[in-house]
Amino acid sequence: MNTHANHQPMLQRVRSIGGQVQAIERVLESGADHGKTLRLVAATRRAFNGLLDESIQHHPREHVAHPALSDARPVGLEQLLGALRRYGK
Repeated sequence: MNTHANHQPMLQRVRSIGGQVQAIERVLESGADHGKTLRLVAATRRAFNGLLDESIQHHPREHVAHPALSDARPVGLEQLLGALRRYGK
């Protein structure tokens, strides 16, 4: 079940990723060396992958396996499988 408290850690990750993307933009605009840009892009990718991993772990617990669910389980499962297919491409 989705609650505001459940989303706080993920929201923090998203805000952090937003800050990292802004840092990449600033570095590109400033003409800094390419090494710094590469490091920032790699760090942002790791942060984004961490967010994706957290989402993949959270979704089945809350939308497939949660004991309070009944009719919604097939929908949650299809959402997860669709995300995994897109991630694998």
